[in-house]
Amino acid sequence: MPTYLSPGVYVEEVDSGSRPIQGVGTAVAAFVGLAEKGPLNQPTMVSNWTQFATTFGGTVDGSALGPSVYAYFQNGGGNCYIVRIGEDESGSSATTRIAEPPALEANNPEGKLGNYRVVALDPAVSDNSIAVEVQAADGDAPEGSFKLVVTRGGQVVEEHNGVTTARGKTNVQTVVNAASRTVKLESSGHGSEELTVGTNTVLTSVAPPTPPPSPVTDVARVGLSGEDYVGDVAERSGFSGLEAVDEVTMICIPDLMVAYQQGAIDLDTVQSVQAAMISHCESMGDRMAILDPPPGYSAQQIKEWRVDKAGYDSKYAALYWPWVSTDGKTYIPPSGFVAGIWGRNDDTRGVHKAPANEIVRGAISLETQITRKEHDLLNPVGINCLRSFPGRGIRVWGARTLSSDPAWRYLNIRRLFNYLEESILAGTDWVVFEPNDRALWAKLRRTISAFLVNEWRRGALFGLTPDEAFFVKCDDETNPAEGIDAGEVVCQIGVAPVKPAEFVIFRLSQYSGGTSLVAE
Repeated sequence: MPTYLSPGVYVEEVDSGSRPIQGVGTAVAAFVGLAEKGPLNQPTMVSNWTQFATTFGGTVDGSALGPSVYAYFQNGGGNCYIVRIGEDESGSSATTRIAEPPALEANNPEGKLGNYRVVALDPAVSDNSIAVEVQAADGDAPEGSFKLVVTRGGQVVEEHNGVTTARGKTNVQTVVNAASRTVKLESSGHGSEELTVGTNTVLTSVAPPTPPPSPVTDVARVGLSGEDYVGDVAERSGFSGLEAVDEVTMICIPDLMVAYQQGAIDLDTVQSVQAAMISHCESMGDRMAILDPPPGYSAQQIKEWRVDKAGYDSKYAALYWPWVSTDGKTYIPPSGFVAGIWGRNDDTRGVHKAPANEIVRGAISLETQITRKEHDLLNPVGINCLRSFPGRGIRVWGARTLSSDPAWRYLNIRRLFNYLEESILAGTDWVVFEPNDRALWAKLRRTISAFLVNEWRRGALFGLTPDEAFFVKCDDETNPAEGIDAGEVVCQIGVAPVKPAEFVIFRLSQYSGGTSLVAE
C-alpha cells in the first residue's frame, strides 16, 4: 500500500481479483521433408502457399512436402512451420553423414554405366533387350551436357537430352528416375559420376527377377535415413527441433512414406521414425502426430500392418488411410489434407468437434475404395478412413486416436484437453510466487471457472448447467499445510467433454395407428 504524507484526494487502481484466460491456438501444423531451397533444419513459419513457394521453391519431383503443404492450405489450414531436411544449395548434406545408397530390392536385369547402376523397371524384360548409351547433346543443350538414349529391342524408346552429372535439376539420375518408364539409375559409389560420350551398357539379369521398387528420385538420391527425419534437439534439426516451437499442435512427415515407396528406406525405419514422432508428441504433451500409412495397401493389409507390425498405442497419434490423388494419376499421403481439415474444423466449429464427416478439398480419387464391411474391420483398431460417397464427395470418416484406452478413444477429446491444459497454463503464470493463501485460491477458482464457463457455452462441455459440465476445487482440502510449506498450490479441475455421435442408431417398429373399433 502507498504511504500518504499530505492531505488530499488520491486514486488507486485495484486488482479486480480475477484475470481472464485466453484460449491458445489449436491448429498449427509442422511439416518435415524435402524442398528445393530454403532454410535447412530451421523451423520456418509460412502462412500461405505463396510464402511457401517463395521460401522453399514449391514442389520437388519425388517429394510430397510441397503437395501436402498445398493441400493443407487448400483445406483450411492457417499458419504452419516447415522443417526442410536434405541438402543445401551447395550440395552438402544436411548432416555430417550421407547414407549408403539403398540396396536393390529386386534382381532385375541391370548393367553398369560409369559409376551408375542401370536397372530395368520391368522385372519380366528379357536379357540384352534394353541398352543405354551416352550420346552428344542435341540442339541448344547447355555446354558440358549430353543425351542419354534408351533402346529396347533395337528401337529407341526414350531420349533424355541436356542432362549432366552435376547436382541440380539437370542431374542425369534425377531426370531419368523422374521421367523414365523403362530404367532407373542408382549410384554405385561415392566417387565421381563422370560419363563420356560413347559409354554404353546392355542390361542382363544377375538373378531370378522379382518385382522392382518404384522409380527412385530425389528422396532416394540424397541418401536420407531415419535419423535425418528425427533430428536432434540440441542441433534443432528434424522434428526434434520443434521442441523449441510452442505453437505447434500437429506434426506431419509426408516424405517419410514417399521415401519408403521409392526404396530409400525400409518399413522398419519408417516405423522407428513414426514411433519417435509419437514419443515426441507424448513428451511435449501439447501436439498430435498425424501418421501416414504405407502406400498401395488393401484394407486387410493396412489392418495387419497396424495391429501386427506397427502396434502403436498412443492417445497423441492418429492414423489416416488411404493415399489421396489430386490429379487422378499420382497419389500422396493424406496427412497434409487431414491437418488442413483439423484447422478448418477448429475455426468453424471448435476443437471440441470431432474432425470427421468433413469434405477433403482438392481430392479427386482415393488409392483404395472400401466397403462398409471392410470399414468395420478398420475403425475399431483406430484406422481413420477416407471414403468416397456418391453425391457427397470424398470425406474423412473417422476420428479416433491410436489409444487402447476408451477414455482417450476420440481425437476431439485429446485435442480439447490439450487446448484446455495449454490455455490454463499460459493464463495462470501470474500465480507463481504469489502469497499462497485463501485469497489466491479464490482468485484461481474465479479465473478458471470463468474460462470453463465460456467453453461450456461454446458447446465444448457436456451438461445442462456449468455445475454439471465442470468443477474447480482449490481450498484447504487440496492445499494442506504440508503442501503450503513445500511451496505448492494445488487446484483440481474436472471437465465433462462432449463425445462424438459416432454411431447413429434409429430403432423402427411397426405401429398400429388409430383407435379400436371394438367397444369395451
